[in-house]
Amino acid sequence: MNIVLIPGFWLDGASWSGVTPTLARAGHTVHTPTLPGKRPGDRALSGIGLHDHVDAVLEIVDAIASPVVLVGHSGGGSIAWAAADARPADIARVVFVDALPFPDGSVINDELPVEGDRIPLPEWNFFEAEDLVDLDDALRERFRAIAVPEPAAVATDPQTLHHEARFAVPVTVIACEFPEAMLRQAITSGAPWASELGRLEQLEIIELPTGHWPQFTKPVELGQSILAAVERA
Repeated sequence: MNIVLIPGFWLDGASWSGVTPTLARAGHTVHTPTLPGKRPGDRALSGIGLHDHVDAVLEIVDAIASPVVLVGHSGGGSIAWAAADARPADIARVVFVDALPFPDGSVINDELPVEGDRIPLPEWNFFEAEDLVDLDDALRERFRAIAVPEPAAVATDPQTLHHEARFAVPVTVIACEFPEAMLRQAITSGAPWASELGRLEQLEIIELPTGHWPQFTKPVELGQSILAAVERA
């Protein structure tokens, strides 16, 4: 199986290094793209938006044999979902890592502090305590050392979805900060942010209790959770 690991904000493809060995040992081909604006030498970020990140993932999907599993961490979940919307017949499963499929017209996060055309990694006190669970001082230092600014428009561009066929794509949510019961309740109560979840034909939720960056705090366990989802695909 071809697996595309889509990094969240401030992270490049190498940020998955603790996760990929588990998938590779199982015989899967793993793709870890670094998205536009976060590649070495990228300087001007003002022209880069969410659609550029989606297009970069679609280039990979179109170049490799289907079926493909898309894995999106955090903001990368919205990129994965837009790619699944564009190529539903080619996607065997979408795995959301501490992320959710947000509906058409939503934005990833318009509350992050912007500096010009970019969003640098904020100070740690910007985040909620639940985000930082298990992210000790050494991991925080490592994260900040590899962090690259996110193009500002990626966080604020509206999600664009077109095809009802996306709801037939199987979805796994690896829930780190929030328990399965909370998500199920949100679906049942019709919470707007859970509207896409409520329309899925196949949804599984795997709990992996930790903070928002399990690729750092629990990389082996995250790899095993992704592997379990891939094998079901």
